[in-house]
Amino acid sequence: MSASHSALVPEWLTAPAEANELVAPVWPSSARRVDDGSVEIGGVSVFDLRDRFGTPLYVLDENEVRAHARRAREAFEAAAARHGIRARVYYAGKAFLSTEVVRWVVDEGLAVDVCTRGELEVALAGGAEPARLGFHGNNKSVGELERAVEVGVGSVVVDSPIEIERLAALADRRGAVQSVLVRVRTGVHAETHAFLATAHEDQKFGFSLEGAAEAVARIRELPSLRFVGLHAHIGSQIFDSSGFRESAARLVDLHADLLAGGEIPLLNVGGGFGISYTSVDDPKPLEAIADGILDAIADECAVRGIPMPDVACEPGRIIVGQAGVTLYEVGTVKTVTAGENLDRTYVSVDGGMSDNARPALYGADFSARIVSRSSPETPVLSRVVGRHCESGDIVVDAEYLPGDVTPGDLLAVPATGAYCFSLASNYNYTPRPPVVAVRDGAARVIVRGESIDDLLSRDVGVPASTLIDTPHGDTE
Repeated sequence: MSASHSALVPEWLTAPAEANELVAPVWPSSARRVDDGSVEIGGVSVFDLRDRFGTPLYVLDENEVRAHARRAREAFEAAAARHGIRARVYYAGKAFLSTEVVRWVVDEGLAVDVCTRGELEVALAGGAEPARLGFHGNNKSVGELERAVEVGVGSVVVDSPIEIERLAALADRRGAVQSVLVRVRTGVHAETHAFLATAHEDQKFGFSLEGAAEAVARIRELPSLRFVGLHAHIGSQIFDSSGFRESAARLVDLHADLLAGGEIPLLNVGGGFGISYTSVDDPKPLEAIADGILDAIADECAVRGIPMPDVACEPGRIIVGQAGVTLYEVGTVKTVTAGENLDRTYVSVDGGMSDNARPALYGADFSARIVSRSSPETPVLSRVVGRHCESGDIVVDAEYLPGDVTPGDLLAVPATGAYCFSLASNYNYTPRPPVVAVRDGAARVIVRGESIDDLLSRDVGVPASTLIDTPHGDTE
């Protein structure tokens, strides 16, 4: 049976004429094959990256991150300016956070969104101004809220009645007035995996539309809190503005009702803008999405005869996703009969679900290429799997790789800049890889990789005298 007609192969996946192409919407714009068939990213050879830093390895193209950050800011600022208002773009730190990335996005004019004490401290250490930070989370601790008030975080997105009272008491104790937004479940959610959709009723985030009105009334009673706007987030990996348009209608309706109690300067529409993970993913340009969202809000305000508030948004994946590539070395290769007389080649790499949990968490699709050489061989149906003791340890579920893929080849998975590092674990006692930034032919570590010593040193039963120095690649 032809692979292209098998139920074992995703409908969207087709065998390429050759398996060497680096698909432009998926890979960093700097990724290219050179004369020997190998790949450079940011002007740095994959061989140099492997030799200096080892594999697996997270590679992040600094110029790509900066370009996407700039594009997001300019897209929303231009869309807002057409309506005579302002836009603020927050970088959603949960996608990928390090002090260097904070510096990059701040340099490009973005504010930063955090949701834990750890993310807050990284943002501060990276030079983000406290007044340009937003603090999310459905269960912020008293200590986290106290720290947010102490450093002067620009806005706290409150998520429950309990949090309102906690935050008000903490701000009052410090003699501060804390600006807050109220997170709303609009009932509109992205057409995506259930775990990625965040606006339907039966989930942990935010207030219902009715509950939000009650929350705002309570906030306005508390002198230590200042209500500055509503916030909604409809999901992730969203390719157009249609869901935002429906959400805007409901948000603006509530916004209009609340204006009777005082001014509301801001409306935060969240983030979730999608990227291409495979050649068939086709997100709308961010400029079109920004225009669609701002036009929708303007239309809804005009219908109700109210002024249009300033708008904020929180892109994360679209800033860092395409900028990231994970580099692996192939360890073993074997071909199995998958069924329906169809063979599948299993390509095992030296990483896996510990450095990319997304396929195991919600069936995320990725693509892969051999990057240490080009191959003239006919592509064969392949599955890239990790080294962990789990049958679900799949890095790329379905891909066509050269028929001569072999141990020692370097394999790269693009579009791993978002959520892969953030979700990394030490499963099977595996050290987490380093993160290396590439730019204009130079590479440098921005997050040190872990060693076996790092893992053992946390176990109080391991004598210090038995530790050995096993760093994960060059840390300079």
